[in-house]
Parts: sequence; C-alpha cells; structure tokens
Amino acid sequence: MKNNLILTLALCAALAAVVAPVSAHHAFAAEFDRNKPVTLNGTVVRMEWTNPHSWLFIDVPTPDGKTERWGVEGGSPGVMLRNGFSRTSFTEGMKVVVQGFGAKDGSLRANSTSIQFPDGKKLNTGSSYTGDTKGKDAEAK
Repeated sequence: MKNNLILTLALCAALAAVVAPVSAHHAFAAEFDRNKPVTLNGTVVRMEWTNPHSWLFIDVPTPDGKTERWGVEGGSPGVMLRNGFSRTSFTEGMKVVVQGFGAKDGSLRANSTSIQFPDGKKLNTGSSYTGDTKGKDAEAK
C-alpha cells in the first residue's frame, strides 16, 4: 500500500513537471490568423529575448498620422540566433519591415515570419506558423 502511494505521488509530480512548461506555450492557430497577413513598416522600440518566443515591439504609423505600438512574436531566442539574428540586431529607432500574421482578436499583435532590416537584409524569424506559404497565403499577401 505504501509503495502504491509513493508511486502515485511520483507519477503526479512527473506529470506536473511536464505539463507546467507546455501550458505556457501555444500553437500558432490559438492566437493568430493565417488569413490575416500583415506587413508592418515600423520603428523598433525594444526587443525582448524571452522563451518560449522572442518579442519585438515596434511603432507603426497609421494613415491618419497616429502611431500604433505592435507586439511582434518571433521564434525562440535560440531559433532567432540560428537564423542569423544577434542580440545587437535591433537598436531603438531602427526602421524594420515585418511580414507575418495578425492576431485573431484584432489586437496589435502579430506572429512574424520575417524581418527586413534597413540595409535590405531579410531574415526568417522561425515563426510557429507551419502552413502553406505558396498557395492561398501567398495570394493573400
């Protein structure tokens, strides 16, 4: 009986250890819409190299002369670094062009697929989007 209790407690602890980190992560489709492609021409405010996703915050001018602050999700810091970014890639005030997909809820958030720098260099951000990039989505861009 005592061994069963110990085994049950050990299994519960193992399950909790696995579930906790997974619950903090999400699938692309949980928050973003593949039918809402966005191109954001903005100015870097800050970059957060956090797990499980990095976040770039940019100010994007609107046609009416106002500014919107967008939060742009990228891949994990490790993926971003492997794709050619560095911790010094983004400086405050830098102009960038972000390609990606908007939030389902219409908030000023996007999941990025690529970021283009002022010198024209364009890097893949390691997006969690794994859908078609040649079919319907390419036509929507």
